[in-house]
Amino acid sequence: MKPAAHPGPLHAIETASIDELRALQLARLKASLNHAYTNSPVYRASFDAHGVRPEDLHSLDDLARFPFTTKADLRANYPFGMFAVPMEQVVRIHASSGTTGKPTVVGYSARDIDTWAEVVARSIKAAGGHAGDKVHVSYGYGLFTGGLGAHYGAERLGCAVIPMSGGQTEKQVQLIRDFDPDIIMVTPSYMLNLADEMERQGVDPARLRLRAGIFGAEPWTEAMRAEIEGRLQIDAVDIYGLSEVMGPGVAQECIETKDGPTIWEDHFYPEIVDPETGAVLPDGSEGELVFTSLTKEAMPVIRYRTRDLTRLLPGSARTMRRMGKITGRSDDMMIIRGVNVFPSQIEEQLLTVPQLSPHYFIELRKEGHLDEIEVNAELKPGEDASQREACAAILAHRIKSYIGVSAHVHVHRPGTIPRSEGKAKRVIDKRKG
Repeated sequence: MKPAAHPGPLHAIETASIDELRALQLARLKASLNHAYTNSPVYRASFDAHGVRPEDLHSLDDLARFPFTTKADLRANYPFGMFAVPMEQVVRIHASSGTTGKPTVVGYSARDIDTWAEVVARSIKAAGGHAGDKVHVSYGYGLFTGGLGAHYGAERLGCAVIPMSGGQTEKQVQLIRDFDPDIIMVTPSYMLNLADEMERQGVDPARLRLRAGIFGAEPWTEAMRAEIEGRLQIDAVDIYGLSEVMGPGVAQECIETKDGPTIWEDHFYPEIVDPETGAVLPDGSEGELVFTSLTKEAMPVIRYRTRDLTRLLPGSARTMRRMGKITGRSDDMMIIRGVNVFPSQIEEQLLTVPQLSPHYFIELRKEGHLDEIEVNAELKPGEDASQREACAAILAHRIKSYIGVSAHVHVHRPGTIPRSEGKAKRVIDKRKG
């Protein structure tokens, strides 16, 4: 493996005392609650319904008195109902795929974009990046937050950005060979796909400048880290984020320790709660990760339930706490090549094809290193069997158009999809097998 670059001098807050960090969090939390209550009708109504007001927060523990925010709240207030600044102060809008054809929308003020660039720059630095590096960005650009989030952060750090986006695997490898970047930002599964293509093209990773990969947008294991590092002779570190809270850069694994992403707690306050009761759990306990934004203007989030199951661990390379590996979800969301997909989204598209019955199941598997999704549906009784291929093509097109993932669709004869006497098992995940 190539020598890792040391992150260099750190921002003062990264090494501040616990007391200094908590004092900053409390001041910012009070301001964030007040901003949300004063400027967001949604939060004002929610706080009032729960009998709390911003001035009821006297300590960080008092945050537990305030109501949760969920993805359903964002969908119910589509598109801009969660914004807490006038529309003329919103300079960027991102969105992720959602149910009923409505994506989850997030907005950013100029200050939010500046904050986002700063936390991603801090993340790249924690991964060993520094000014003058070339950063190859293979996250998708557009409404997805990955590409532009990584891009602005790398520029803020002083890096030269190669905005490749996703796809075009042969060209990706050609540009990695020709432009010789120092760092790549991409999903870990696609990095292994790039490694396969490097081998096909006869590219020797040892002869490349590439020394680090910053991998996120999907869960990955220590075994995958070992494979990436072994095959590509680079350091592989984890970045965490979600669009509702900011995008990539909410937390970042430090290259010195590689022991889980450090949460940038001066901007994002974490809690772990019991998924069933919502009760706050002590650090070290496994539960659902909840975030409250401390500095967001356009769309603050108060106690946003991420549905990710993990633990909060003590700080190591930094004062701030770390996240343990995400062990699962408290809902039925699937992550396919970095895209969040719910079975209900598949079902909604299936029901737009009149020849298909509402019975279906989904299989997830690996093809090489990449996730694949297979949708199995069936014709309604009495429908002509010769329509199966045409219906499959229509459904595959609608899933790609409305959800953003490519699916293999198989349409079976009527009555052939297994029925359940209880809760239907919609998803069969064969990726871990």
